[in-house]
Amino acid sequence: MKIVIFAGGTGRRLWPLSRQASPKQFEPILGEKSTVQLAVGRVRDAYGPENIFVSSNQRYQDTIRQQLPELPAENVIGEPMRRDLAPAVGLAMAHLARASTDSSEAVAILWGDSYMNDAETFLDLLKAAETLLARQAAQIVFMGETPRFANENLGWIGLGEKLGEIQARPYFAFQSWRYRPPLEVAQEMYKQGRYVWNTGYFVTTIGFVQKLYREHQPAMAETLDQIQQAIGGSRYEQVLQEQYSELEVISFDDAILTHVAPEQAVVLHGEMGWSDPGTLYALKEAVAADRGASSSHDNQENVEEGLVMAIDTGDSLLLNYEDEKLMAVIGLEGFIVVNMEDALLVVHKDRIPEVKQLVDRLQGTKLEKYS
Repeated sequence: MKIVIFAGGTGRRLWPLSRQASPKQFEPILGEKSTVQLAVGRVRDAYGPENIFVSSNQRYQDTIRQQLPELPAENVIGEPMRRDLAPAVGLAMAHLARASTDSSEAVAILWGDSYMNDAETFLDLLKAAETLLARQAAQIVFMGETPRFANENLGWIGLGEKLGEIQARPYFAFQSWRYRPPLEVAQEMYKQGRYVWNTGYFVTTIGFVQKLYREHQPAMAETLDQIQQAIGGSRYEQVLQEQYSELEVISFDDAILTHVAPEQAVVLHGEMGWSDPGTLYALKEAVAADRGASSSHDNQENVEEGLVMAIDTGDSLLLNYEDEKLMAVIGLEGFIVVNMEDALLVVHKDRIPEVKQLVDRLQGTKLEKYS
């Protein structure tokens, strides 16, 4: 099986921890390794570096090669410009199609900016998904996280009927998507026990993904085919630069996944200890989970890093990255405070979406260097 790890975002919602020059997936926000290093480390021994690919913007290729020297140089896929995930996934599939002699070979699509504390369960799910594809039980297998609490900051997958078991693990018909439901809806979904957190991970085949592009994005598929034919040749970079810029800016979900028929998909889920720190408050939840939180109540506690003193403060993320400075807070509830050498952010959790807008406002100004 081939593994593709996508690490192309700039993480504006995690500013000031994540910057254009050093996106979140390349920074050791938790521990000593970046999330992309952790993502590769989970699968390296099981599948081998030669079968692991990392896709990101070309500007980060040197960073990836420095952090992941074990990967073959040709396994680092550089997107020449940001065109959203449909072009990025299509480009990655073009590279895999050139690297594989069998279009029915399984491929796992993973993301390089998440955390996980049970890699063994994760690997079990990957192997089970690969077996389901080999048995033609499905053409795509979505991998969910068994929910730990009613999280309104994540997407959810609705489970249909139980279809069977694979390696003593049940798998289910795919029923529905739900993206960031209101808290009261998330609480009801959690109570029902028929929904799982959407990790964004899935296992399918190279041929099936390219077939979906040809059927539902024919113009994009034709352009991607021209790029694929040039891979490995002297004109590849020229063709890539010329053709990739012509691809439509569209998400992979809208372009491809929404066209997957329910009968083509099944869902596996397990307790991987997975979390997605896509925003600063979600990062707080991820850190809490990494430290052993298992419920929404646990996530009401503060998460602190560095020299911090908090009084009458709850449900807050308090990060201080200056060793010689004390961060002192009093009477805060649901706040994010991030102190770095060159920037300080204070924001309530309910206004987290505005962090991205703040970073956008820095562009084209004398403050752009802080973005």
